[in-house]
Amino acid sequence: MAIDLVSTEQGVVLPIKASPGARKTEIRGSHDGRLRVAVTQVAEKGKANQAIIALLSKRLGYSKSQLILLSGQTGSCKNILVQGIDAAELKFRIESILSLNVGEANKKKGRDD
Repeated sequence: MAIDLVSTEQGVVLPIKASPGARKTEIRGSHDGRLRVAVTQVAEKGKANQAIIALLSKRLGYSKSQLILLSGQTGSCKNILVQGIDAAELKFRIESILSLNVGEANKKKGRDD
C-alpha cells in the first residue's frame, strides 16, 4: 500500500480517488498514492461526497464528524482530513481493509491464497 498520508496538527489528510455512479459502494484499493473509493451515488449536489464520507466512516471506524472534505468538492481527486488520529493508526486501518478486500476477492474466484 502506498497511500500518501499527510500528518497535520488536526489529524491526517487522506487522499482519495473517487468514482461516483459505480455499481457498488466500496473501497477498491489504492492507485497513485490515493485510496480508490467507489460509490453508487452520482456526483450531484454533494451526494457522492456524502456517500464517500459515510463509507469511510463505516469501514475505518471513525465518526462522520471526524472526516472533513478539505478539497476536491467537484472533482474525483479529494483530500479528506481524519481528525484526532495519527498516520500510523490510519495506515493500519486502511491496510486491514485492503487485505480483507483481497481475501474476499480470492474467495469469489475460488482461491484460498
